[in-house]
Amino acid sequence: MPHFRFRAIEANTVQALSTPLVDALETLMKSPRAHFTIEHIGAQFYFEGQAFAAYPFVEVLYFDRGQEVQDEIAKRVTQVVRDAMGKPEQDVAVIFTKLTPSDYYDNGRHYG
Repeated sequence: MPHFRFRAIEANTVQALSTPLVDALETLMKSPRAHFTIEHIGAQFYFEGQAFAAYPFVEVLYFDRGQEVQDEIAKRVTQVVRDAMGKPEQDVAVIFTKLTPSDYYDNGRHYG
């Protein structure tokens, strides 16, 4: 934990950004490197009956760390994605899902 899911970005790009992403967030999120999960989800987007290439979409599942930290996470994720794509003006969506420690189980035991 935390868990990052990437859509509308190439798998090899997600692989390449996995190290700089953790580098950028490890201290801010106060989470050991081994607790980060980086996932690529293949997705196709549609509008008005046509397939289209959406801009990168990053879903962050994590335990709440406050608005200030969340804002900084979003900025850093956006920058890491832009750097990995080599596109400094790339639109990037970052969506947060806050998990409750008592509802998150690891090996049958919750964190709460």
